[in-house]
Amino acid sequence: MGVYKVRVATGNFLLAGTFSSISVTLVGTHEESDKKPLDNCGKDFNPGAVEEFQLCCRRWLGDIVLVRLHKEPYSFYPTDNWYCSFVEVISPHGQTYRFPCYQWIEGYRTLELREGKGRGLRAGGRHMGADLVSLGVIDSCPRIHPSICPSPYTPYPSIPVHTPLWKEYAPGLPRCLAVENVIELDCNTMYSFTKTTNFLLRGGNYVRAHWREDTFFGYQFVNGVHPMMIRRCKELPCNFPVTPAMVASSLGESSSLQAELEKGNIFLADYKILEGIPANTINGYQQYIAAPLCLLHLQPSGELVPIAIQLSQCPGPDSPIFLPSDSEWDWILAKTWVRYAEFLVHESNSHLLLTHLIDEAFTLATLRQLPMCHPLFKLLLPHTRYTLHVNVLARTLLLRRGGHIERGMGSGIEGTKVLMAKGMSCLTYASLCLPDDIQERGVDCIPNYYYRDDGLKIWSAIESFVSGIVRHYYHSDAHVLADCELQAWADEIFREGFLGNEASGFPSSQQSIPELIKYLTMWIYCCSARHAALNNGQYELGAWMPNFPASMRNPPPQAKGTSSLESYLDTIPEVNSTSIAIFVLWIICCEPGDSRSLGTYPDEHFTEEEPKRLIKAFQGRLAQISQEIQERNKSLPIPYRYLDPLQIENSTSI
Repeated sequence: MGVYKVRVATGNFLLAGTFSSISVTLVGTHEESDKKPLDNCGKDFNPGAVEEFQLCCRRWLGDIVLVRLHKEPYSFYPTDNWYCSFVEVISPHGQTYRFPCYQWIEGYRTLELREGKGRGLRAGGRHMGADLVSLGVIDSCPRIHPSICPSPYTPYPSIPVHTPLWKEYAPGLPRCLAVENVIELDCNTMYSFTKTTNFLLRGGNYVRAHWREDTFFGYQFVNGVHPMMIRRCKELPCNFPVTPAMVASSLGESSSLQAELEKGNIFLADYKILEGIPANTINGYQQYIAAPLCLLHLQPSGELVPIAIQLSQCPGPDSPIFLPSDSEWDWILAKTWVRYAEFLVHESNSHLLLTHLIDEAFTLATLRQLPMCHPLFKLLLPHTRYTLHVNVLARTLLLRRGGHIERGMGSGIEGTKVLMAKGMSCLTYASLCLPDDIQERGVDCIPNYYYRDDGLKIWSAIESFVSGIVRHYYHSDAHVLADCELQAWADEIFREGFLGNEASGFPSSQQSIPELIKYLTMWIYCCSARHAALNNGQYELGAWMPNFPASMRNPPPQAKGTSSLESYLDTIPEVNSTSIAIFVLWIICCEPGDSRSLGTYPDEHFTEEEPKRLIKAFQGRLAQISQEIQERNKSLPIPYRYLDPLQIENSTSI
C-alpha cells in the first residue's frame, strides 16, 4: 500500500476552470493504478488553482511514466472546456514526476500525458520502449508497462485525438489547415479571450515629411518593411540599358558607372516576378501592375539612393528610363510605381506566403507528427501559438471574394494567388536562412543595414539555443537518422509545405545534427524575427499612402514629360480603396494584448535542468541584444525597432 500525491494546476485566466468530473490514472513501469476521482471539499479546478489530491495504491507502481486525465460529466452541469497547466505526482518515496499539459481539454475525453523529460526517439520498425533502451534513456524495455507501448492498434501517446488535416488553398501554394472558419478551430489553436488590440501610430509624420526624398526611398530597401529585395549588381541586366551618361550626374565627376559596379556600390531591385500578373478591378475601374527595375547607388556617405528606374521588363521607346534629373513629377511617379511593386511583392510573397503560409505548414506538421513528449515538440510548440487562428482569419476576411484584398489591392484575389504561386516556384532554402541570404544577395557591405545587423544577432542567439537543445537529446547523427517521428515531420513539411520541389533545396529528411540545427533555426527565425521585420512597420511606413500604394489606376507612363500633380493624383488609389488598405495595415501590425515576446516560455514543457539552463541563457542573450538596439536607436533619426527582441513575438500570430 502506498499513497501518491497528485497536484493539478489549472490555467490562471478567464474560463480556464471546469465543473466537469476529473479523474486520474497513473501508469508506472511496474503497475497501473485504478482510475481515481480527484475531489476535495468544495469547488475544484478554479482558474489559477494548484490543488493536491491523494491516491492510494495497493502496490508500488514503479517510475510514473504516464498520467491519464479523464474529463467526464458531473451532475446537471453542461459541457465545458478546461485548461490544465500541469500535473505533478509525488511517489510514496518522495520522487516527483512532472507532466506538462498546457492545453485545453474540450468536452469529455481522456488525455494522456507523458512525463516531462524529452523522450520518444524511436526508429521505424520498433516500439518506443526498445528505442529508449538503445539510446540509453532507460535501462531495459520490459520495465515499461504494456499500456504505453504503441501497437498497430493504439496511437502513439499524446497524439491529438482530432488530428488536423491538410487541404489545398490554391494550386502551387503550400497546403493549409482544412477548416473554413475560426469557429471550427479547437481551443488550443484559437485566440485567447484576452488577446485584444492596441494600435500604435508611430512614425507616420516622418514618412509624410520625407517620402519624396531619394535618401528615404533608398533607406526603405534596407530598413523598411521589405528589407530583403535588393542585391548587389555586378553587371547591368541586358533588359535595363542604363548608359554611363544617364547616371553621370548622380555618381559625380570623380567616378563612373563601371567603376561603381566594380567597387560593389551598385544595387538592383528587380520586380520581374510581377510580369504578367493579372490586375484587379476596383470600383468598376481597371487597375494596373508594372514590373519595374530600379538601380541604386551606395554613396560615399553610406546612403543608398535611386539613380535609374525602368517601369517594365522590356526596354524600348515606350519604356523610358527615368532619372533623378527628370522633371519632379516624372521622377516621383516612377518612384511611386516602385513603391507599389514593393507593396505587391511584400504583402503577397514575403509576408503572406513566406511567413504565414510556410509557418502554417510547419505548425500542422508539428501537431500531426511529433508527440507531446518529443523534445522537438516541446521546443517548437511555443512558436506555433495562434498561427492557425490568424491564418484561418486571413483566409476568411482578406483572401475571399469580396474581402479586403479584392476591394483594395491592385492584384486582387486571383492576381495574388498567381503571384504567390510564382514566388513559391522560385523559393529556395537559402533565401530563408538569413546568413545565406545576406551572402547570396551580396549586401554584407552596406553600412547602417539594421535589419541585417540585428537579424544576424538574433539568428545567432536562436542557433545557439537550438544547438544546445538538439545536442542534449541527440548524441550522434545516427540518432537523428533513427528518429522516425522527426523524419516523418521533415518529410511532411517538404511534401505539403514545399510541394516536394527538390530544386528548392529544402530537405525532405534530416541527416545530421548540424543540418537539423540549421533547419530548426531557420523556422524559429522566420516565424518570429522575419515576421516581425515584415509586419510590425507596415502601418508606420504605409499609412501615408503615396509611400506604399496598394493599387494604381492608370498604366505606367510611356514617355517623359507627361506627369504632373494632377496626373499623379489620378493614378494613385481612390480614397475608399485607400482606406481599406490602410485599415488592413492598421489591423495586421497592431500590438496584441496577449503577446509573448521571443524567448518567453511561461509554459514549462521542459522539466530537465539542462533545457531550463539553455532557455535562461537564450533569454539573457536576447535581453542583451535588446539593450544594444535601444542604445543605438537613441542616436538615429529613424529608430529601427522591428527586430528589438521585445517587439518580436514567438510566433506568427497576427
